[in-house]
Amino acid sequence: MSHAPVSGPVPIAGTAFPPPYQLKFETVSGSGQDLQLRSLLDRQQFHDPLGEAEREGISSSAWPIFGLLWPSGRVLAHAMLTFELEGKRILELGCGLALASLVVHRRGGDITASDCHPLAAEFLLENLKLNHLPAMKYQTGNWGRANPLLERFDLIIGSDVLYDRGQPEVLSQFIELHALPHTEVLIVDPDRGNRASFNRKMDALGYSRTETRVTELPGNGGHYKGRLLQYLRKPAV
Repeated sequence: MSHAPVSGPVPIAGTAFPPPYQLKFETVSGSGQDLQLRSLLDRQQFHDPLGEAEREGISSSAWPIFGLLWPSGRVLAHAMLTFELEGKRILELGCGLALASLVVHRRGGDITASDCHPLAAEFLLENLKLNHLPAMKYQTGNWGRANPLLERFDLIIGSDVLYDRGQPEVLSQFIELHALPHTEVLIVDPDRGNRASFNRKMDALGYSRTETRVTELPGNGGHYKGRLLQYLRKPAV
């Protein structure tokens, strides 16, 4: 995967002014045909003049996380390259740059990307244009609040979403609200330490579980330490 940092802020397509944060462009391999991603330059970027992110519970230190490409996101995108999609309505949780959603969308899958960051939709739009892809569905998804525009899905996916001790509770309840009776959940977790708690929550909701260790990143073969967690719930006969 190559990185091409720009020397400073660059204009958003269709505007005359650059955003007040620095960007880079990177080529992502290992998930089929290479994808081009517009992302934040680093974790030092921050811009929330109207307090939109703060109102969503996003601190200044967490603000740039959505706009960076993380190893677990690459693992999830690679998994979605061959995952059976036909007839499934799919939701990506906390999509960030939505790499997995882009892979599913490029394959013709019925995907809705979701995130609570106020800039996630804008970045997704720019990356769709960058890769010459058609419009894709996006909805705000704040796990701790009601999301009335989000419906229910057959397949729910996410990467590195168990980063906080409280996440297993709020995330499992969010999944329950937006899962159909027969639902599969696919989570890539870089051994954050909250996996056991999340497993117990999903067990209580009636999901069976399979865990697969992942030791390499797709594309460049770099080291990775984590697991692909698959949960499946079928309605009682």
